[in-house]
Amino acid sequence: MNRSIAEVALLPEGWRNDVLLEWDADGLLTRVEPDSKADGVQRIAGIALPGVTNLHSHAFQRAMAGLTEYRSDPADSFWSWRTLMYAFAQKLTPSALKAIATRLYIEMLQGGYTSVCEFHYLHHDAGGKPYAHSGELAECLVEAARDAGIGLTLLPVMYQYSGFGNKPPHEGQARFINSPRWMLDLLHGLRRSHPEHAGLRYGVAPHSLRAVGRESLGELLEGLNAFDAKAPIHIHIAEQTKEVEDCIAAHGKRPVEWLLENFDVDARWCLVHATHMTESETLALARSGAVAGICPTTEANLGDGIFNGAVYAKAGGRFGVGSDSHVATCLREELRMYEYSQRLRDRQRNVLVDGERASVGAYLYRGAAHGGALASGRPVAGLAAGQRADLIVLDANHPDLAGKHGDQVLDSFVFCNHGQTPIRDVMSGGRWVVRQGRHEREDASAAAYRAALQGLLDA
Repeated sequence: MNRSIAEVALLPEGWRNDVLLEWDADGLLTRVEPDSKADGVQRIAGIALPGVTNLHSHAFQRAMAGLTEYRSDPADSFWSWRTLMYAFAQKLTPSALKAIATRLYIEMLQGGYTSVCEFHYLHHDAGGKPYAHSGELAECLVEAARDAGIGLTLLPVMYQYSGFGNKPPHEGQARFINSPRWMLDLLHGLRRSHPEHAGLRYGVAPHSLRAVGRESLGELLEGLNAFDAKAPIHIHIAEQTKEVEDCIAAHGKRPVEWLLENFDVDARWCLVHATHMTESETLALARSGAVAGICPTTEANLGDGIFNGAVYAKAGGRFGVGSDSHVATCLREELRMYEYSQRLRDRQRNVLVDGERASVGAYLYRGAAHGGALASGRPVAGLAAGQRADLIVLDANHPDLAGKHGDQVLDSFVFCNHGQTPIRDVMSGGRWVVRQGRHEREDASAAAYRAALQGLLDA
């Protein structure tokens, strides 16, 4: 049995001192006991926070960061960025994907995430021909997560069409295209080659309503229920106003409205980029129990728009955050940007709170930890028995945190940004993967990433 005592820790019931943590060989907490007097147990000096799930990731896009910040079109937008992304995706090899993902997942751990939900839609070779082994690229991501030491929910993406009305896919989407049967066969193959455990879970991601049809979505969900009736389901839903307009033209309904009316959306679901919703849609999404997947740095970078967070918070809606295209891989930057987007829109301060406490940092951190755990479908809901031993340790002597107590710690962690991060150590599944800010594979992963990026740029 592994044991440590955290000097200060954030538990589901609140802040506690001298918290004894015990976990088993599978990395699951078996005992969490505040005010412990146990002697001879290693102490965790600092402030222990539950790990948070990065609920939306396209790993390969990490290598694109900084390469699209120029005007390629007089009306540059998400859609022109997407054209560049498709061209970039054509160049990726399995080895490059693994190198990029390994480096990215290490950066996530250093940035405060202990788990990731990978929205994986790069399935075939550069010409769109299936690999002899259909799990070629998916397994690269499983292995990258294992090597980095981060928990993974892998969400293979079903992608069939280029737009509403079952428009045929175009050449740039050739690597993505598949069917419900192909998806389900992939899941069964992954389960055989890399069985699920506390650190690994499989689900599905119908890409978006524009990329899948109603019948095929129903077929996928039926097959998924036979595979695992509790497996998570993620979908891009209303990222762009054009997407909303096209959905209305095709279905007579807005995307969130249509999905909620046509499928049993519940806590298994994560609706990513539910950016453009009416107030009634916002309230209906909150009532459904689904998680809103908010990716503030990417949504700002792509000019997507601002999520209706104030109304959603008042309705008690569940949310989590993701770094999506990975222009940033820092948890607190996503949380801070989420609140700041609301302030800029409403010209107010301290917008996102839950009614129980006035601390914005507490609402953001606790909400992201809870919603991310639901979206992952894994036992990562906090420092409690039965949950995975995932935590980050903040340096209590960091200038941004010195003298802070209780929820002031979360406010300062999220909203102060003065040089070096206060995140000192990171534990994932009962294993210390970051110590004093460094990961044991940091140098090797950086070298492999640089080589992969240079190969892509040369290509």
